Amino acid sequence: MAKKKPLINSKEPVFLEGPKSRSFELRFAFQVLWEFLRGFRGLHFIGPCVTVFGSARFKEGHPHYEAARQLSGRIASELGLAIMTGGGPGIMEAANRGAREAGGRSVGCNIVLPHEQRENPYLDKFVTIRYFFVRKVLLLKYSYAFVIFPGGFGTMDEFFETLTLVQTRTIENFPIVVMGKEFFQPLRDYLEFMVTQGTISPEDMNLLLLTDDPDEAIAHISRYITTNYKVVKRSRPVWWLLERS
Repeated sequence: MAKKKPLINSKEPVFLEGPKSRSFELRFAFQVLWEFLRGFRGLHFIGPCVTVFGSARFKEGHPHYEAARQLSGRIASELGLAIMTGGGPGIMEAANRGAREAGGRSVGCNIVLPHEQRENPYLDKFVTIRYFFVRKVLLLKYSYAFVIFPGGFGTMDEFFETLTLVQTRTIENFPIVVMGKEFFQPLRDYLEFMVTQGTISPEDMNLLLLTDDPDEAIAHISRYITTNYKVVKRSRPVWWLLERS
């Protein structure tokens, strides 16, 4: 019987497996710094975004794929905001595709994975990041609203990290729209149970909107953006990190 290949290349260091030598940790720190600089350099001038999270497994024609495509196109055309995703397939592709088809800006922040996830073909601008935690910072840093479509562990991780940062006021009280009532209703029921147990506050339930209605989602995002922000364009941006190259 052929021996199965490991999911992660044995030559690739696993940084969370425990303490290593000080020189190794210092190199790792510089690698992380370089990843952040690459991300900042690549994304600084992309404009205000809405980040869309969701499963990489849904294909064209699936109801969730088409819903993400439609909603993202409307956000781009009606609100003038760029659409940012993790840059991969599935819901990410659908959202980037919708923005591109509507004439809006389509941005991706891809991740290096053992199975070599490639960026989708609907991106105007993208960066590829090595570390998940750097990628998540970039997906949050440039956005004024967040849309969550059905997904798996990765989507839930991104959803709850975003929700936690808003709840703790680590970031602004940005709108979080959760699309897919049937899929997410059991999760909302559990959040209500957490309220009864005192682990979250009743007002925390107001931090997210659960809906299937794209009109309601657009109105929710638009209400917050128009109330709190004015987009000011720089006439002559300073390219001090050589972003244009």
